[in-house]
Amino acid sequence: MQEMILGIGQRSQLSEVIELLVSELRKNYGSPRKVSARAAGIELQANRPGYEGPFDSYHVKIHAAGEILTGLQAFADSSCDNGAVTCVDGVFDFTCHDDNGSLGKSLSAISELFTLPDVWRFHGEQFRHDPLHPQWLFDAMIKFRASDLHLYPDSDPVFRVDNSIRHTDQKTPLTGEQILGLIKELAPPKDWKLFEQESQCSFRYHQLGAGFARVSAFVRGGAPHCTLRFLPEKIPSFEELAIPADAMKKLGGLHFGLVLVTGMTGSGKSTTVASLIDWINTHQARHILTIEDPVEYAQENKKSIVSQRQVGKDVDSFNAAVRSALRQDPDIIFVGEMRDSDTIRSAISAAATGHMVISTLHANTASEVVTRIVSFFDPVERDFVRLQLRDCVKCIICQRLVAKTRGGRVPALEFLFNDTKHIADCILSGDAEGIRSGMQQTLSESFIVEQYLKDLVKNDLISHDEAEKHAANRDTFNQMCHGSYAPPSLGRIRSS
Repeated sequence: MQEMILGIGQRSQLSEVIELLVSELRKNYGSPRKVSARAAGIELQANRPGYEGPFDSYHVKIHAAGEILTGLQAFADSSCDNGAVTCVDGVFDFTCHDDNGSLGKSLSAISELFTLPDVWRFHGEQFRHDPLHPQWLFDAMIKFRASDLHLYPDSDPVFRVDNSIRHTDQKTPLTGEQILGLIKELAPPKDWKLFEQESQCSFRYHQLGAGFARVSAFVRGGAPHCTLRFLPEKIPSFEELAIPADAMKKLGGLHFGLVLVTGMTGSGKSTTVASLIDWINTHQARHILTIEDPVEYAQENKKSIVSQRQVGKDVDSFNAAVRSALRQDPDIIFVGEMRDSDTIRSAISAAATGHMVISTLHANTASEVVTRIVSFFDPVERDFVRLQLRDCVKCIICQRLVAKTRGGRVPALEFLFNDTKHIADCILSGDAEGIRSGMQQTLSESFIVEQYLKDLVKNDLISHDEAEKHAANRDTFNQMCHGSYAPPSLGRIRSS
C-alpha cells in the first residue's frame, strides 16, 4: 500500500499516536494487525494478534542527542530486560511485548523524555485478506432484495434496498486487500489491466444460478471501492415489472422508428428495455442487434436472433457500432445509451432509414427529451435534428421508481406517443410545454406521470406523500387527486 502522511498535532504518548494512525488507516484500507510509522528522528512499529483491540508489541527506534539521549540511556540501563533495550551511538532501540503488563508504563516513560513529532509517515500491514465469496454476496443481494451492493474498507457490505442504504451488523469490516482481491477475481484481464492503469473499470459478471452484476470498481484515497448492480438471470416480464403490457406490446410490434426509455440513474431503464427486447425475441422472428457498455441482461435466441455487442470488447465505440450495424441486417437496434452527438446522429439516421431503434437517455420528463437531445448539437444543426426527431420518434417513455406502501418499488411512468399533429409540430419547434399539453389530449394515447401516480395512489400501491415527491408538477397532481384539474385546451395553448 501507499505510504500515508498525517499531521496529528502535539501528542504526549506513543500509544496515542498509533491509535490516531490506525483510525486513519481504517478509513482507507481497513483495520491492520501491524502499523509502521516514521517521523523526524523516530521509527515506530506496533503489532497485535488480531485486527481489533490494543497493540501488545512495540518496536521503537529513536535517533537522539544531549539530554534526550541521556534520558533514553538511563531508561535502557534501568530496564529489567537488557536484551530488548539498547542505546548505542546515539540510537535508542526498544522492543517490548506486553507479557507482564509493563508495556504501557514503558511507552509512557519513553514518551515523557522528548516531544513527539507532529507529522508522521505511515502504512499498515497484515490486513484481513480472507477472500470475499461472490456466491455469498449474490445470495445476500437476493435475500435483501437489493438493487446494489457497495463494498469499501472498514465497513460491512452495504446494500441499497428500495432506494435506501442499508447497513448490515456482521461486525467484520472489510479491508482494501479483500476488495482488491474480489475485483481481480471477477474482472476480465482487459478490465483488470484498465483498473491498474486508470484506477477504474466497469464490467459484467455472471454468478451461475444467482444472477448477473454490473460491476464498477474505482479507487478513492488510494483504496479500492466496488459497486455491484444486481441483474437477475431471468428477464422479468411486463406484468412482473408492473408496466402497461398493452402499450409495451404495441411498441414491440413497430418495424421502424425511434423508441426512447428515459429517466434518472437507477430508475430501471435497462430492465424495461430488456423486458421489451425479450418480448420481441419471444414472439417475433427478427434480428435484434444490441450495443451495450457493458452488456447487462443476457438475451438468448428464441424466435429472434439476438446479437449482443459490448463496447470496448467487440467494438470501439457506440457510434462505430451503430454505423456498422446497418450492414449487419438488423431489424431492431438497441443503443445502450445516447452519450454524444455522433451516437445520437447515427441512431436517428438508422431509425429514419427503416429500422426500429431503441435507446436510453437521462431525463426527468418525456416532454423535455427533445430539448435534451437537441442540446447535444451545435446551434446550426438543431433545426435539422428536430425535423428528424419529428419524423422518426414513435414513443418516449419516462420512468421513475416509487416506494410502495407495503415494501418494494413500483415504476411511475409517462408515455409520449408521437400520434397527433400537435405533438409532431411541437417536436419540430422544440416546444416542451406544448408537447406536455398535447400528451393530455384525448386524441393522443400519451399520458403524463401525474395521471399514472394518481392511479397508483387510488389502487393503494403508493402513498399520496410518496406520489407527490415524484410528480413533475405537484399542483397538477394534487388537482387531479381532488378532481379539479382541467387539461389545457389546444385553443388556449395556441393563443397564449
